[in-house]
Amino acid sequence: MPSVMTSFTDCVAAELNLVNQRFTEELSSDLRCVNALVRHVGRFRGKMLRPMLVLLAGKACSPTGELTDAHITLATVVEMVHMATLVHDDVLDDAELRRNGATINHLRGNEAAVLLGDYLISHSYHLCSSLESQFASRSIAHTTNQVCEGELLQIHNRNNLDLDEKTYFQIIRRKTAVLCAACCSLGAATSNASPAIVQQLETYGDCLGTAFQIQDDILDILGDASVVGKTLGSDIHKGKLTLPMIHFLRTAPLEHRTLLRSLLTSRDADKVDQIRNLILPSQSIEYARDYARQLVDQARKCLADLPESEPRSVLEAMAEFVITRAV
Repeated sequence: MPSVMTSFTDCVAAELNLVNQRFTEELSSDLRCVNALVRHVGRFRGKMLRPMLVLLAGKACSPTGELTDAHITLATVVEMVHMATLVHDDVLDDAELRRNGATINHLRGNEAAVLLGDYLISHSYHLCSSLESQFASRSIAHTTNQVCEGELLQIHNRNNLDLDEKTYFQIIRRKTAVLCAACCSLGAATSNASPAIVQQLETYGDCLGTAFQIQDDILDILGDASVVGKTLGSDIHKGKLTLPMIHFLRTAPLEHRTLLRSLLTSRDADKVDQIRNLILPSQSIEYARDYARQLVDQARKCLADLPESEPRSVLEAMAEFVITRAV
């Protein structure tokens, strides 16, 4: 996986280095305890997918292929927002492991984790406000509102064994896809792309982010914690139905549906393995994969009006990557 990601980052490597520098500079505090937490959360920064989307969309839409300082700022902003959502997600999921290291909530408690997430969000707004355009600030604010709405909708539907696909997609679009969509539209708009191209890049990001979350949900059931590097089975333990389970509860034989419902409401410590073994022989995992594949195909079509370039090729390859990754 690292070699795959390295090939993606080659054409924006210099700009990603600037994003890393700005991220560190912006979050520097005169308090050692704050800096220690920021350094620890820095371990969660793996693929840097969202900053890459800003930079690649910007380059793909730039007549010269060059990026501006505003692109670097926005790429840093979206990484801060994403880090904040990870820290808060770990609190909501009682997660102990992320990227093979202890989560902030496991290491320092929920209070510190919630406040660190707030610290990251406030810095993202502070940095975004340094840009002359109000478009970016309004877009980031609207996007973070939608992320919170998605989390609230998911919490509202915990242990709802009758959750339908429509509501599931509302949840994951707000939780995950809207930030990817904003990354792409901001990168394109900052390169002065036409409104039609900005919209196409936004749709690309929306499809990409939705497919990414479906793959995450599949890995939560089938993944290996030592490979994925984070706590797995949290969706099941928190009563969060995902696409494979929704499909299974709609299509499996009655006795299998009844068993899954029983397992989802049980306190059995081994229920994750039991649910995995129940769903695996069915068509539900493949159904979720097929759905993600359709989204990736739609995402790639959104790039058709962009001129041929290395950034466009990387965006196409990234769409494939999100549904084939094992982490």
